[in-house]
Amino acid sequence: MASTKHALFPEEQVSLAAFAGALAHPARIAIIGLLQERKEVCCGDIVKELPLAQATVSQHLKALDKAGLLHLRECGPKVCYSLNCEAIRSFCHSFQCTLGTDQADHSAELEPAADCANRRS
Repeated sequence: MASTKHALFPEEQVSLAAFAGALAHPARIAIIGLLQERKEVCCGDIVKELPLAQATVSQHLKALDKAGLLHLRECGPKVCYSLNCEAIRSFCHSFQCTLGTDQADHSAELEPAADCANRRS
């Protein structure tokens, strides 16, 4: 039933909501911060840094991956994660456009995201 409700909204709004939802947990914010700091981290190393069970960390990583925030790389039996910076920049830009808070002086930081004027129509 939820998918039919999503059909009532433009695809960009559904995507923004999914992306924002993936960030809506403190553990996921902590994982994002850890990946930002270290660039690439294997699941076991994330578990060592957070006060969570391995299964819980894996669930959070899955949610972040499903939303497109992560890149995965298999390292033998391990999986290593890094941030999908382009997707994050694009999300931030789209969200700013949605809120009407985009500013021309930040455009260099957000390239190559699409122009906000095209998204407000």
